[in-house]
Amino acid sequence: MFTIEHQFDATVITIIDEGEAPLHEDIIIENHDEGVTVSQIDPDTDEPQFVHFSARQLQELSAALNLPEGIYRLREKRPGDDDTGVQST
Repeated sequence: MFTIEHQFDATVITIIDEGEAPLHEDIIIENHDEGVTVSQIDPDTDEPQFVHFSARQLQELSAALNLPEGIYRLREKRPGDDDTGVQST
């Protein structure tokens, strides 16, 4: 299950683990003008842990989720291209 909230300066997505125990802490994704922050509470310390992505890194992560093992580079789509803009290197 997940929620989406539009706030003044960010869109916040919360992903809630509903599987079988043991469950993981919620993942919170905040999309800002400067990039994306992903956070999750560390169950050992009860402190949030943060990872910051640029918009480009988030695009690459999104592309990587649907590709087989390999080395890739995103490129801008050109007029007439019918592929995803992912180039194998």
